[in-house]
Amino acid sequence: MSRLIVLSNRVADRSKKASAGGLAVALKAALADSGGVWVGWSGQFADVSDPHVAEETHEGVTYSTFDLSRTDYEDYYNGFANRSLWPLFHYRVDLTTYDRRYYAGYQRVNSYFARAVAPLLTDDDIVWVHDFHLMLVGEELRRMGKQQAMGYFLHIPWPPSEILLTLPNHQALVRGLFAYDVIGFQTQSDLRSFTDYVLFEAGGEVHDDGSMSAFGRRILARVYPIGIDAKEFEDLTRSREARRIHHRMHTALGERWQIIGVDRLDYSKGLLERFGAVEKLFDAYPENKGRVSLLQIAPLSRSDVPEYIEMRHELEAAAGRINGRLAEYDWNPIRYTNRLYTRTALAGLYRASRVGLVTPFRDGMNLVAKEYIVAQPSEDPGVLVLSRFAGAAEDMDAALIVNPYDSADVVDALQKALHMSFEERRNRHQSLLGRLFRYDVHDWRNRFVETLEAVRTQRRDVPA
Repeated sequence: MSRLIVLSNRVADRSKKASAGGLAVALKAALADSGGVWVGWSGQFADVSDPHVAEETHEGVTYSTFDLSRTDYEDYYNGFANRSLWPLFHYRVDLTTYDRRYYAGYQRVNSYFARAVAPLLTDDDIVWVHDFHLMLVGEELRRMGKQQAMGYFLHIPWPPSEILLTLPNHQALVRGLFAYDVIGFQTQSDLRSFTDYVLFEAGGEVHDDGSMSAFGRRILARVYPIGIDAKEFEDLTRSREARRIHHRMHTALGERWQIIGVDRLDYSKGLLERFGAVEKLFDAYPENKGRVSLLQIAPLSRSDVPEYIEMRHELEAAAGRINGRLAEYDWNPIRYTNRLYTRTALAGLYRASRVGLVTPFRDGMNLVAKEYIVAQPSEDPGVLVLSRFAGAAEDMDAALIVNPYDSADVVDALQKALHMSFEERRNRHQSLLGRLFRYDVHDWRNRFVETLEAVRTQRRDVPA
């Protein structure tokens, strides 16, 4: 296998401990087998116009990082990535900022990434670029004359054309994606939306073999739903620390049942509406009072962005209001924390929870849903309540699929999950578990890299 070069906004923590998080967990698992080079921002600031690349090798993987200026960070990361692309790609046009300065910063930093990786490349390398931060890196590398096989994977949703067209730079972004040889999406819905844009906005063509042409290039665009390292997470669940946390939680709960939600604090997760649905659960089914509670873990993210500050205040107020109305002297309906827990701790907490509540308004995949299922004991498995708008819903149809905008639907699903028979719980769990082990992160990595390898081999075999 040729050397794999990965680019993402940040590189993973080199330590063994990993907190919950899709991109970092998945890529560490992928590079553990593949090796190679990982290029990303260092997380540090320096006032430089041509960033210096520092290299560090850890367990056979070379990490190449560089600093950004604070202006670059504000325009590229806080600006175009998180105030333009993130809300827009999650269908929140109302929260999207349209600012040409931000786009200029995005172009500038994508150029930095290309200049950082270009000297590292050899002819047989394959390049794998990740997520919405780095759409234009491939185009920059092509301008430099780089002909390596290049792939791009989008971890978040791709929006319908009607939404994407509100972005002034929409055509430049899609043209930039056509510099890659392979584009990967999480779901069929994402691929359909991308194909519609190519056909009806870019004047492109879709060929019989599934490839598509536009902007003078022919590429492959396919669905590669990301998985988790199911075996590794199962082992975490059985570890001494996870079992200790499970026992502690089980003892604290006694005969009560716990619903668990684990989400980065973000408006795409539908947390305020989730709290509202839990409140309505107790109103509609008062027998659950004193017997059921929600543990919502929501680590802070982008805490310097005004929309996130406001959302945190709203959630704190909602939790306080609901607890104030419904709590008893020995029971709170909602326990809400912004602490960041290790994956080992989460494994124990998942295992102690009767219901996993995953109800985003829009999510690329959502690996929490998959981790929850793997953590469940086969002798008494819990039930997953999953939003139809999470990418995971496409291949986890044995979960209870709900519309997170319809609180009554969520309430009914919660009541069903809490009182589901053992036989039905076991059958649903076994169905979900089998797919998670079959289509894990290694399968995801292998299928994407094998496609890139095929492109590289085909290109090498074509006579000059």
